Amino acid sequence: MRTIQLTAATGIIMILLLVSCVKDPIQTTNSAIPILPEVAYDYVGTSKSVNNIRMPDMDLVNSFSTQFAVAAVTTNVGQSVTKQVQDNNIATLGRVLFYDGLLSKNNSTACASCHVQEKAFADGSVFSSGFGGEKTTRNSISFQNLSLGNNFFWDARQRELNTLVEEPITNHIEMGIEDLPQLMDKLSNTSYYPELFEKAFGSTSITETKFAEAISQFLASITTTNSVYDRAIENDFEEFSSLEKLGMAIFYSDKALCGSCHTGANFAAPDAIDQYYNPSRGTTNIGLDVEYSDDGRGQGEFKIPSLRNIALTAPYMHDGRYQTLREVLNHYNNNIQPHPNLDSKLVKNGLPIKMGLSSLELDALEAFMHTLTDEQMITDPKYSNPFKL
Repeated sequence: MRTIQLTAATGIIMILLLVSCVKDPIQTTNSAIPILPEVAYDYVGTSKSVNNIRMPDMDLVNSFSTQFAVAAVTTNVGQSVTKQVQDNNIATLGRVLFYDGLLSKNNSTACASCHVQEKAFADGSVFSSGFGGEKTTRNSISFQNLSLGNNFFWDARQRELNTLVEEPITNHIEMGIEDLPQLMDKLSNTSYYPELFEKAFGSTSITETKFAEAISQFLASITTTNSVYDRAIENDFEEFSSLEKLGMAIFYSDKALCGSCHTGANFAAPDAIDQYYNPSRGTTNIGLDVEYSDDGRGQGEFKIPSLRNIALTAPYMHDGRYQTLREVLNHYNNNIQPHPNLDSKLVKNGLPIKMGLSSLELDALEAFMHTLTDEQMITDPKYSNPFKL
C-alpha cells in the first residue's frame, strides 16, 4: 500500500513539473462588463474637428512681438490629417479594448493603465509599471491629435496607428501577450466582445486586423481642439492676459525658437506634411546629454512631441528627467549639452546656444503653454473608462 502511495505522489509531482515547464497560458478571468450608452458617441464628427484647428495669424503674433519688443517670429507650418474615424461603433469597440485589462497576460494592465485621460493620456510617472511590476524604459508619451502625425513612439519607429497598437500588447514588460491569436480566442470567450465586434464589423469573428483597427480608430478620435488657446484664437486673443501674449510672442521668436520645432496648430514636429519627405521623421537631438545611454532613433534623436496639454503631462522628456515645465525651459535657456549631433537651430558659433530668457520671460512662456490645456478633452465621457466596478 505504501508503495502505491509513493508512486501516486511521484506521479503528481512529475505532472506538476511538466506543467511548470510549459509557457504560462494567458489568463481568462474577467471581472467587469463595460457599460456603454445606447447610442454610440459621435467619434466620427469629433475626429474631423482636427481639420478645423486654426493656426495663429503670424501678422497678429508679430504685433505682439512689436508690443513687447520681442524679435521677429518664425514661420509657422501647417499639418495634414492621416487617419480619421470611419465608424462610431468601431471606435466604441476600440474604447472598450483600450480600457480592458484582459489585453494583458495576467489581466492586470490595460492600454489606459499607462495612458490616463485626466493626464492627457500620459502617465504621470517617470516610467510605467508593466503587467508583472517591471518598469518600462521610456516615459509614456501622451495620446492626442494622433491623426496629425505619422511617426509614433519616442524613436519614431512606427508610422501607422494600426501597427502602433500591437507593440505595447506584445511587449514583454508592458502587457506580456506572447500569442495574439490566443488573445483573440480569449476575447471571443467573453460575454461582450462578440456582440461589440458584430456591431462594429458585421460579424462576431474576432481577428487581429479588426482588433488593431478598432483601437486605432479610438486613438484617432482622441482630439484636443477646445483649449483656452483655441477659444482665444477666434477673438484675436483678446482673452489673453498681457503675460500670455508676451509668452506667445516669445514662443515664436527667434530668441526662444520654440515655434521652429513645435509647429502648426498641433504644436508638434512637422512630420505629417509628407511622411516620406522629412528624413528626421519628427525627431531631433536637443542636447540632453553629451553621451546618451538611450540613443533614441540614433545619435540622441527623440520625437518632438505636441505641446498641447503639456501642463498635464509631466514628467517630461523620454526619460522623465524633468518634473516641471520650468525645468524644461531652464534646459533650453542655459543647459543644452554640446552633442556632435545637436540640432543646428540650437548651435551658435559652434557652441550650444544660451537663450538668456529672464525670469519674467520664462513665466510668460509657462503662462502661454498653460493656455494649451483642454479641460473638455480630459473629462469627455466618450474617452472615459467604460468598466464601472
